Amino acid sequence: MEIREFQDMIREIYFHKDSGRGVERTFLWFIEEVGELSEAIRKRDGESMEEEFADVLAWLASLANLLGINIEEAVKKKYPGVCPYCGKKPCECEEKF
Repeated sequence: MEIREFQDMIREIYFHKDSGRGVERTFLWFIEEVGELSEAIRKRDGESMEEEFADVLAWLASLANLLGINIEEAVKKKYPGVCPYCGKKPCECEEKF
C-alpha cells in the first residue's frame, strides 16, 4: 500500500468523525498515541510497538486529511532521496544531540 492509499483509506473511514472533532482535539489524540508508542518502546513490547506505530500513522493521516496535506507529496518534497540538510546519501550531518 502506498502512503497516499493509506491516507485515502483513513479519510474514507474516519473523516466524518475527525472533522467533527476538529484539528485541535484530533492532535491531542495523536499525541496520546505517541505517548502509548513511547511506553511500548520503553517496555520493548514488540506486539504493542507494532500496534502503536500503526495508530500513530493513522492519527497522523487523520490530521493531514483535516489540514489538506498530502503526506506522500510532502515526504517526497522534503526527502528527495538525500538528506534535506547536507544533500548527501547517506547523511553526513554532524549529530546535534
